[in-house]
Amino acid sequence: MALKETLKQKIEEFRPRTTKLVKEFGKVVIDQVTIDQCIGGARDIRALVTDISYLDPQEGIRFRGKTIPETFAALPKAQGSAYPTVEAFWYFLLTGDVPTQAQVDEVVAEWKTRQVVPSYVWDAIRALPRDSHPMVMLSVGILAMQKDSKFAGFYNSGKFNKNIAWEYVYEDASDLVARIPIVAAFIYNLKYRSDFQKPIDPTADCGANFARMIGQCKEYEDVARMYFILHSDHESGNVSAHTTHLVHSALSDPYYAYSAGLNGLAGPLHGLANQEVLDWTLKFQEKYCKDQEPTKELITKALWDTLNAGQVVPGYGHAVLRKTDPRYMSQREFCLNTPGLKDDPLFKLVAMIFEVAPGVLTEQGKAKNPWPNVDAQSGVIQWYYGLREWDFYTVLFGVGRALGCMANITWDRGLGYAIERPKSVTTPMLEKWAEEGGRKF
Repeated sequence: MALKETLKQKIEEFRPRTTKLVKEFGKVVIDQVTIDQCIGGARDIRALVTDISYLDPQEGIRFRGKTIPETFAALPKAQGSAYPTVEAFWYFLLTGDVPTQAQVDEVVAEWKTRQVVPSYVWDAIRALPRDSHPMVMLSVGILAMQKDSKFAGFYNSGKFNKNIAWEYVYEDASDLVARIPIVAAFIYNLKYRSDFQKPIDPTADCGANFARMIGQCKEYEDVARMYFILHSDHESGNVSAHTTHLVHSALSDPYYAYSAGLNGLAGPLHGLANQEVLDWTLKFQEKYCKDQEPTKELITKALWDTLNAGQVVPGYGHAVLRKTDPRYMSQREFCLNTPGLKDDPLFKLVAMIFEVAPGVLTEQGKAKNPWPNVDAQSGVIQWYYGLREWDFYTVLFGVGRALGCMANITWDRGLGYAIERPKSVTTPMLEKWAEEGGRKF
């Protein structure tokens, strides 16, 4: 059964569950809201629904109920690789089923038919100043593709039907996830390789094709597969995922929605963090370990010097997690299993910081989570393989995050989720409730 037909069956089977919850149990209380949550960014308020992934503070991310190691172990692997293809993961995110190799091959073949990017998209990107940030270029490229949105066409046809609207979202979403690595490679070559564009490899899966289009070595094909999968989804509350869901809830098509999500991803408190961590690590290496091996004693002193100077240790801490980010551990495992990379001075420094920093941060007592997040490792891998234009790293993040965002909004439409419209309050109202010990119902 084709992916779209499998997904149709899944959605139709799932709809009665959400309908029953709303009709029979809609007034059941599942959370309470405090003043610090209202002012502090709605942190930890349970107000979103997704079955694509779940982030547990102690366990980390699960994709469709599977941990990262379980996901990598279960999915069919790329030929000659220990890592699954992005296409296999896409099937898994959409359906919750582990695909067969034949089903993966079908998605790979389908993506090849979707990867042809209209020339006006290249024209739109080229029209920008060459020194524009690559995330601006990516957002513009995604918006340029909106012209041919199948969902927008369906809505404007006058024949809109909410029960089948998801099918048109699926078409746009599939086009977007198939094309975004192609657009990203174009931007990389335009900005950093004198506009030398390599053609799409008609035989390669998504990760392998991306690596080849940006002139990378074969080993980097697994880096791309791993990176895109690890950055795909982190439940619904993060800025890029929530923004995409929010914008699409107004029935804006997937291109409008994900361009908005990308603009959130570009923020320094979200997707930009990986390049900031790498910048800090390189400066740290130059200052403390330029001509010597990093030791626990050396790194301990250096970290205390950093903290006592009023600076933070970037790459450590997470809004939700209270343990080492499993995405960090997955990347660390890749490094340790890769000859050359495991002996790279920059990786050895990051590995030593990992051994020392949690203890130092715990002793300092200010960090709620003294453990590394995904950004503590990711830039080091890119740097090792010669991709040293770190303002491009968020684009790589954006390619991966498209998978989760597009899977989520396909299901949003499949289940007919309403437009998102939370209620706001005023500061005087909060002050009144504070004096009264809470709002009187």
